[in-house]
Amino acid sequence: MTAPEQAGATAGTMEFGRPAAQDDPYLVVENLTVQFPTHDGIVQAVTDLSYTVRSGQTLGIVGESGSGKSVSSMAVLGLHNPQSTRLSGSIRVGGTEVIGADQQTLRSLRGNDAAMIFQDPLTALHPFYAVGKQIAEAARMHNDISKAEARRRAIDMLDRVGIPQASSRVDDYPHQFSGGMRQRAMIAMALVNNPQLLIADEPTTALDVTVQAQILDLLQDLQQEYGSAIVMITHDLGVIAEVADDVLVMYGGRAVETGPTKAILTLPEMPYTWGLLSSVPDITGATDVRLIPIPGTPPSLLNPPTGCSFHPRCPHVDKVPGELCRTTLPELTQATHPGHRKRCHLVNPDEIYLKEVLPEAAPDLIDEETGELIPELQVQLEEIQQETHDHPTKAPGRSAPRGGDHVRADPEKP
Repeated sequence: MTAPEQAGATAGTMEFGRPAAQDDPYLVVENLTVQFPTHDGIVQAVTDLSYTVRSGQTLGIVGESGSGKSVSSMAVLGLHNPQSTRLSGSIRVGGTEVIGADQQTLRSLRGNDAAMIFQDPLTALHPFYAVGKQIAEAARMHNDISKAEARRRAIDMLDRVGIPQASSRVDDYPHQFSGGMRQRAMIAMALVNNPQLLIADEPTTALDVTVQAQILDLLQDLQQEYGSAIVMITHDLGVIAEVADDVLVMYGGRAVETGPTKAILTLPEMPYTWGLLSSVPDITGATDVRLIPIPGTPPSLLNPPTGCSFHPRCPHVDKVPGELCRTTLPELTQATHPGHRKRCHLVNPDEIYLKEVLPEAAPDLIDEETGELIPELQVQLEEIQQETHDHPTKAPGRSAPRGGDHVRADPEKP
C-alpha cells in the first residue's frame, strides 16, 4: 500500500459506539490485511480494514459468505496460523497489540480479555469432555481457583444463560444438549471470565426464532451487566436491527459501508447494501411482492475484480460516467449524514435509493396516489438528519427503522 493510501486508510478509521466511560476504544483495528498464500495464488481475505469499538457498544458486521467477516474477527483473537497466514496492520485489544504477539500473550488474552462464540457449538465443544468441565477449564486457565470453585462457576454460568437444572446438566456431554442449549453453553464458556470484548460469530444460526430471541436478549442483558464490547457477525439483518448500535458492511474483504444502524437500514448509500436489504423477505408486507436477489456470485479473492469489487454485479454501473467503477477503487468517503461512510462512485446514491430501489423492494413504503414516501418514513428520515446534525459523533440509536427496513423489528425497542 502506498503512503497516500495508507494515510487515507488511517484517516478513514471507523469509530463505532457512543462514548463510554473510558476515553479510548477497547478494540482498535487499523489497516488490517489478511492473506493466505496457496498453490493457486494469494487469497486476499481482508484488505485495509479499520474500525474501533468502545466498551458497552455493539458493532454488527454483515455481508455474504466469503466477505471477510469471520476471518477478520479470528485475527482479533490471534487464531490464524502464522505459518500459513500473512497479517499486516494493527489490532489492539485493551491496549495489547495482537499482531506479532507471542503465544503466551495471546493465551492470556483469549478467554480473559476477549472471547468468541463460534458459529457451530457442536464442533467447537470437545465431544469427549462434559460441558461443565470445559467451562471450568476456561475459568481455571485465567484464575487461581480450585476445581471445586471452577465447577461452581460453571454451574452458575449455565444457570445464568438459562440451562434448566444446571447443577445436574453440568456433567452432560455436548451431544446431550439441544442446539439452543449448546449455543447457550458456548456463551457461558465465553463469559465465564467476564471478558471486555465478545465476538459472536453467527450466534443464532440454525436456531428457531424463539431460541434466537432468547439468546439475543441474553447477550444484551449480559452486556448491560458487564459493559462488554460486542462484535456481532451475522447474515441476518433483522438481528442487526434488533441489537447493533452500528453496522459494518463487508464485501470482497473490504468495508463498503459503515455507520449507525438506523441510518444504514433506513437510507443506505451503497448498492451492495441495497441488495442485501432487497433480498430480505418482509412478513408484514404484501404477499405478492417478490424478493430481489443480488445477481451473480461474490468475487474471487484469488483474482479480485479491478476497480470497485462489486461492479460485476452492480445494476447501477452505467450511472457512473466512463469506466470509473471498472478501473478505480472508490475510497470509503463521507455519505450524506455524519458518521455514515460508503465506498461507491455514485454521486447521488440517496436519491437513486429512494426513487428507484425502495419502490421496487418495499412498495408498501410508497404512497400509491402521490408516488412519494409514506409520511412515517419521511418523519424517520427527518429524525435521522436532525440527530446526526445535532450529534455528529452519536449514533441515532437502534430503534427499528422503516426505510430500507423490510427488516422489521419493534419500533419502540430502545
